[in-house]
Amino acid sequence: MSIVVTGATGQLGRLVIDELLERVPADRVAAVVRDADKAADLAARGVELRTADYNSPETLKAAFHPGDTVLLISSNDLHGRVAQHTAVIDAAKEAGVARLVYTGILGGPEADFLLASAHRETEQLILASGLPYTFLRNGWYTENYTARLDTVLEHGAVVGSAREGRVASAARRDYAAAAAVVLAGDGHENTAYELSGDSAWTLAEYAAEVAKHSGKEVVYNDLPTEDFRALLTGTGMPADFAEIFADVDDAISRGRLAIATGDLARLIGRPTTPLTVTLTEALKV
Repeated sequence: MSIVVTGATGQLGRLVIDELLERVPADRVAAVVRDADKAADLAARGVELRTADYNSPETLKAAFHPGDTVLLISSNDLHGRVAQHTAVIDAAKEAGVARLVYTGILGGPEADFLLASAHRETEQLILASGLPYTFLRNGWYTENYTARLDTVLEHGAVVGSAREGRVASAARRDYAAAAAVVLAGDGHENTAYELSGDSAWTLAEYAAEVAKHSGKEVVYNDLPTEDFRALLTGTGMPADFAEIFADVDDAISRGRLAIATGDLARLIGRPTTPLTVTLTEALKV
């Protein structure tokens, strides 16, 4: 019986495996990957590789074994993710896994924005499967913002339409650590965790922090939702994606990503990583 991580070569998946290897022997960990060559470093650390693809359900049949604990990391295919998740759930049920852990979104069934719809549907599919589950309802990664620092510094502005809404973000590694705790531990069956950072900040406060730590002038330009959507499409973003991202800012303005339950800090046994830490690390790159 193994702890199986899907999407294992992705940004979150690799961090989850790093955290797992600090808690369990490598021979208990299996990584589901599309390309084994890209996971050669994981194999060198003693992790078992299982090759499969969310888009090829037939390949998933060998990815899971009876008694496995499986982490389904949500797909980044915004349009195809429900079908992909369904394939994983069906394969996990057929294999007789012991528990399915899913990385959803903060708020779960109460999350009422476009990006959350596939997560809500996936949770319902897991419940209908009858498999023991754990829902990790992840809030925003701070890296969602710091990954765009080059553009922010180039233009001297953070642009959005979140108004004065707050984001209770945490570092991606915080969420990975929580996943590892849940995967390797007991007592998490049929439980949902609302995971977010210990403190929340506005985009104006984020812009001020970027200015402070970069030494450059950076401001927050808040636009009406329609104007922000038009700005995104003007940069070449497809209209449907621009709609989703503008809608996220609207959700932020309504407090949907400011939920702070303390679940994340309790699971990892320490405070979540402050915004300033992730920001200053990103500025060094």
